[in-house]
Amino acid sequence: MTNVTRHEKSSKINAPIVEALKKAYETPSYQFHIPGHTRGNGSLPEFKKLIGTKALTIDTTDEFDGLGTLHPATGPIKEAQELAAKAFGAKKTFFLLNGSTAGNLALAMALTKKGKKIVTNRNCHRSILTGMIISGAEPLWLVPNRFEEWGIWGNVSPETVDKMLSENEDAGMVWITNPTYEGVVSDIKSISAVCKKHNVPLIVDEAHGSLWNFNKHLPKSALELGADAVVHSLHKTGGSMSQSSMLHIGKNSIIDVDAVEKSLKLLHTTSPSLILLASLDASRANLESPRGRKQIERAISNAKFLRREIDKLEHIHDLKPDFGYMTDVTKVFIKDDRLSGKRLESILEIDFNIEVESASDAGLLILSNIGNTRADMQYLVKCLQQIDKTDYTDICYLEKKKYMPMLTPIIKMTLREAYYSHKEVIPKSEAIGRISAEVIAECPPGISVLLPGELITEEHIPYLLDYENIEVIK
Repeated sequence: MTNVTRHEKSSKINAPIVEALKKAYETPSYQFHIPGHTRGNGSLPEFKKLIGTKALTIDTTDEFDGLGTLHPATGPIKEAQELAAKAFGAKKTFFLLNGSTAGNLALAMALTKKGKKIVTNRNCHRSILTGMIISGAEPLWLVPNRFEEWGIWGNVSPETVDKMLSENEDAGMVWITNPTYEGVVSDIKSISAVCKKHNVPLIVDEAHGSLWNFNKHLPKSALELGADAVVHSLHKTGGSMSQSSMLHIGKNSIIDVDAVEKSLKLLHTTSPSLILLASLDASRANLESPRGRKQIERAISNAKFLRREIDKLEHIHDLKPDFGYMTDVTKVFIKDDRLSGKRLESILEIDFNIEVESASDAGLLILSNIGNTRADMQYLVKCLQQIDKTDYTDICYLEKKKYMPMLTPIIKMTLREAYYSHKEVIPKSEAIGRISAEVIAECPPGISVLLPGELITEEHIPYLLDYENIEVIK
C-alpha cells in the first residue's frame, strides 16, 4: 500500500445521506409507499433504460429506510447539513430543493414584510424580486457600475451602499448579488462593515461562488466576510445535481433563524428527493476531499490557460480585473470585436459543437468547471483560434435583439400592488407608456428587464423581440 493510499484512507470524507441511500439500496424492502413507480417497475421502459434501474431504485423520499426527514431535519439529513455548515463556515445550513430560488424566497418571506424597504442591486436574480412580491417588500435600487464596453453590470461600491442607507433610514436590509453572473466581485468586507454601522443585516446571493471557501486563489466567501445569510447554488459550480442548493446562516448573524426555517418548510415539497439531497451531501464531501481540492485547482489552472491563450488572439478578448474590482478567475467572459455575443455563441455551437453558459449583446460566458479537463480547454482554444482568423462580418449585424438589460427603471407602483392589480394583455406595439404587470427576466441570467409596476418605454422594446403581447395594468 502506497503512502498516498494510506493518506486518502485516513482522510475519508463522511457523506451520511449517500451512505444511508447505499444501505437502503443494498437492503431493499417491500414498498407500499410513494413514489408510485416502485423502484422503476411503474416507469416507462424507455425512460428506465435511459437513466438506469439503480437511479430509480434509490429515487425515494424522506421518512423511509432510515434516511431521516428534511423538515425538521433528522437522521442522516440533519448530520449532512451540520457537516455542510462546518465546511462552509456557517452557524446553520439548510439544504434547498428548487435551487437557490427557494432560499431567496424563504429569506424574503422570513425577513421582510409589506412596505419594508430593501436595498438591492438592479442586476439581482428574479427570485429575489419574486420573494418581494410575495412579502410585499419594496426594493431600493442600487445601480452597480456599468461596464459599457462589455455590455454587463459590474461591482457594487460600499460607498453607494452607505449613501443609500444614509438617505433611507427606513431601509431594513441590504441584499447583494455577488459575484455577478459574469464573475465580477464586489467588496463584501467593506459592504458588511457599512451594514453593521447602520445595524441592518446583509444578505448575499452568492449562488455562483460555492467553490470560494475551498481554495485560497478564489475570492473569500461572504460568510467569512460578515454576511448574515448566504445562498450557494451547488448545482451551478459545486458538482451537485440540478436544482439543489444550500442556504447558510452566518456565525454572527442577527437574523431570525427560526423564521427562515419556518418559511422553508412552507416552500419546500413534503416529498423531497433523496437523490437531490444526496447530491448536495456528495458535493460537499467531494469539495472537502483531496480529490475535490485537486479538481478546483485544475479548474483554476484551466481558466488561466484559457485566458493566456485568448491574450494571444487578435479579435477575441477576456474580461480582466483592470479597474479596481476583482473577478472569479473560473468565469471567463469573452467578446469578439467583430461579432455579437449571440453570434459568437451560435458559431461555437453549430460549427464546433461547443455549448457555453450564456451569451449577451457583447460577449459570452465560459465556465471552467471542476469537471472540465485540460483537453476540453485545449479544444476550446483551438476553436477560438480558428474563429479569430475567420471573417464572419458579413452576417454579424443581423441580430437586433438585446439580452443584457441595463436600464434604470421608472417605478410607478409597488411590486405587490402591481402584481395583484387588474391586468390586461395587449400587443407589444401598444405597450409603450403602459405599466408592466409581469416579471420579464429570462434565464440565464435571470436579471429583470421589466417588473410589475414599472413604466414600459421605447428602450425596453429591443429586449422584447420574442414577445408578441405584454401583460399591463388595466
